Amino acid sequence: MTPHISVLIDTYNHERYIEQAIVSVLEQDFPADEMEIVVVDDGSTDSTPSIIEKFLPRIRYVRKKNGGQASAFNAAIPELSGSIVAFLDGDDWWVRQKLSAVVETFDANPEIAAVGHGFYEVRDIEPPREMILPEKPCRLDLGSVDSARVADSGITMLGTSRLSIRRAVLDRIGPLPEELAFCADMPIIALALALGGAIILDRPLCYYRLHARNMCAHDPTDQNRLHRNFEITDIFLKYIPKRLAELGIADEVSSALLGSIRSELERLKARYGGARWNVFRTELQRFQRYHQHPTPGYLVFEGLVSACALLLPPPRFYQLLDWYGRNNFSRFRKMLGQAQPKVPSAFFQRRPVAERDL
Repeated sequence: MTPHISVLIDTYNHERYIEQAIVSVLEQDFPADEMEIVVVDDGSTDSTPSIIEKFLPRIRYVRKKNGGQASAFNAAIPELSGSIVAFLDGDDWWVRQKLSAVVETFDANPEIAAVGHGFYEVRDIEPPREMILPEKPCRLDLGSVDSARVADSGITMLGTSRLSIRRAVLDRIGPLPEELAFCADMPIIALALALGGAIILDRPLCYYRLHARNMCAHDPTDQNRLHRNFEITDIFLKYIPKRLAELGIADEVSSALLGSIRSELERLKARYGGARWNVFRTELQRFQRYHQHPTPGYLVFEGLVSACALLLPPPRFYQLLDWYGRNNFSRFRKMLGQAQPKVPSAFFQRRPVAERDL
């Protein structure tokens, strides 16, 4: 029997987490005979392989030489048989109802390319404290600049462990650039939005784990990792607009979709090696990208921030900005004035996790 859905788990040196990821798939409330589970190991050097082998033959195991996430996807996707592919990182895990909810959504919406959903955010092995989800089910696509801007705000809910996509769409996307050692889900997400769009469910259906070995983590003390992050981001910021243009997506729509990624890259470069003028320009552009119709009081506040950007060394300025954010001082800024966000902040929400939510 051809499986209805293929689960693709990608892993590299996840000995602490991979068992939980696999078990969370095996314990899904979806019929076992309608799914297949393929684990692709990108050349792990720890005990990950021996842990995976415990689950044979309930899973299929693809082991390859280390080459990065894109190369792992390229090696494993041709091995899949299902008409839907659900991705899972080896350090994350799913709630029991994940696959049932996803397949039901695909079956009810035959025109869509992908399904995503909310998620719990977990710090290593701690209990989840926050969840990120839309205020209601929504559709993301690239039909206009405004819709691309909304997609940019919600794209995190299509990240690897939240992403399910039709196999036919994956076939149209084709092999990924193997230079993408991580964040290889980004081209898949962007092109899926162009090839039918995605529905985002207002339910937290997976646990996204933050830990020190996350490849996308920004560690200011690790200059090699920072350089690699810049390098990878530059690669897909060049690759994605070109592929979107081939699908008829206008440049201004591509720019709106990639706004947050470009902004974060510019901020990181300014923070870890930019001049004060670059910091000032980056923060001004960031404000213009996300806000509109500021009140006079809000402009005064932004003027003070800009003055700090020009007066303080970049690392010190961003330390101050981090401190401001951690202590939620934005509540005092609101006393001065406000600016209207281009995408309503209530559209995608970060909420504390209560016991009833788990």
